[in-house]
Amino acid sequence: MKTLTTLLFLISFSIANAQIWQNDIATAKKTAQEQNRKIILVFQGSDWCAPCIKLEKEIWSSEEFKTYSNQHFVLLKADFPKKKANKLSKEQQDKNDLLAEKYNQNGYFPLVVVLDKTGKVLGTTGYKNITPTEYIKLLSSF
Repeated sequence: MKTLTTLLFLISFSIANAQIWQNDIATAKKTAQEQNRKIILVFQGSDWCAPCIKLEKEIWSSEEFKTYSNQHFVLLKADFPKKKANKLSKEQQDKNDLLAEKYNQNGYFPLVVVLDKTGKVLGTTGYKNITPTEYIKLLSSF
């Protein structure tokens, strides 16, 4: 019984601390409006962009960022992988291309765009060699 209780606690903690990345701007805006949160839009090349991979590993995957973002942000990712094995569906690629046309016309990777709940740009940044705490402060300052 004790093992079952421990297992259920760990599962519920994992679910509560799970990070949910949207891949559709309409869904992200709807959620942001319902929860009165900012949207963090990330343009990345998950399988070729070294700074994108570092940002994922050092910031997005940190427990501190996961915990904070679950309470304060709606997360939206636009991935542009190059390897054939990671190719996106045509529908998803089209969505990401439209996001890039609007928010990343210069094609910077990684590009982190902070949007208000309606999709208005509040600020942009990229990879920075700083702690998750400092990165959260930066994103929150926009």
